[in-house]
Amino acid sequence: MLTLIEARAGAGKTTAMQRLAELLLERDMTLAGFVTAEIRQGGRRVGFLIKTLGGESGTLSHQKLPGPPRVGRYGVDVGEFERLALPALRVPADAILIDELGKMELASIAFRDAVAELVERDTPVVATVHAFRHLFTDALKARPDAEVVHLTRQNRDELPSLLAQKLAPVDNQRRAT
Repeated sequence: MLTLIEARAGAGKTTAMQRLAELLLERDMTLAGFVTAEIRQGGRRVGFLIKTLGGESGTLSHQKLPGPPRVGRYGVDVGEFERLALPALRVPADAILIDELGKMELASIAFRDAVAELVERDTPVVATVHAFRHLFTDALKARPDAEVVHLTRQNRDELPSLLAQKLAPVDNQRRAT
C-alpha cells in the first residue's frame, strides 16, 4: 500500500503526518521513517530539520549552508540527510512514514533508490509530496497501487484518522474497552 499525501507548501502536510504517527503508535504499530520541521530564528524560517521516528535529528537544510544542492535560499546537507533518513527507512516496522518527498530530499539519489525499493515491499508506505512536478514523484503517483490524497483545509483535520483506520483498523472489542 502506497499513500501519497499531496499539497502545496504550508498546507499542513507535516502536521497531518505527525498526527498520523501519534494515532498509529496509540494502536501499537511500530513505525519507521522521518518527519521534517522548520528551523526558525526571530520568527523567520531559516532552514529545516529532519527528525527520525526513532528520535534522532539533524539539519536537512539551512540558509547558511553553501550546498550544492540549493533549493531556493537553502543549502541542502545531503550527507546529513542520508545519514539519518536511510537508516530510518530500514527499521523493521508495521508502516513507514516519510515527510517528505520534496525537492530537498529528492536531491539524494540514495534516498530515491531507497524509496523505490520500499514501495515494492508489502509494508505500507505513507509519504507527503509537494504538488509540483518531479519525474520521481510523478512515477510514484502513476503507480496502480498508489493512492494520492489531496490535503485541503476541509480534510486536514480528519485525514490522519482516516489513514490510521486504513492502516490499523480498530476492532469493536478495543473500542468498547
